[in-house]
Amino acid sequence: MRLVYSLLMIFLVLSCSTVRVNYDYDKAIDFSSYTTYNYYSDMRTGLSQLDEKRLIRILDSTMTIRGYRLAEEPDFFVNILSNEFQGAPSSSVGVGIGGGGRNVGGGISLGLPVGSPSVQRNIQFDFVDAQRDALFWQATAQSGYRENASPSVRESNLRALVKKVFSKFPPKAK
Repeated sequence: MRLVYSLLMIFLVLSCSTVRVNYDYDKAIDFSSYTTYNYYSDMRTGLSQLDEKRLIRILDSTMTIRGYRLAEEPDFFVNILSNEFQGAPSSSVGVGIGGGGRNVGGGISLGLPVGSPSVQRNIQFDFVDAQRDALFWQATAQSGYRENASPSVRESNLRALVKKVFSKFPPKAK
């Protein structure tokens, strides 16, 4: 029983920190032509100043590892947008009443939400070609968010988010 309880707790913790990512990109673009990047100077991320610094530091590290350089006159610009919202409770309890007899039946069912709504955060990454001023790659990540998390937890969560978002960048040619 103790093992089942432990596994359930691990599952709950991991499910709260799950990052879901959606991608979109221009299939006509040759991603190998891009080698340098920079951020829009008027970027309004929607993050706190400290979280914005963390995210940009992690993103810079990821881009460097992937062979991209930060430059004054880049091949593409990065724009980051985010927002927070209340997610619906993730579980509910069903209550039902039914009856029947002689080929006649009936029933009533009701779902009751369990737990409180969670705070979720969307972070969108836009890559815009500097010459054409055209969006060529976009990823939107959604994950749980705790405003009162410690700085190390915040950084760890942002690191996991960036890792997942950029696991499919650049996209593989099909």
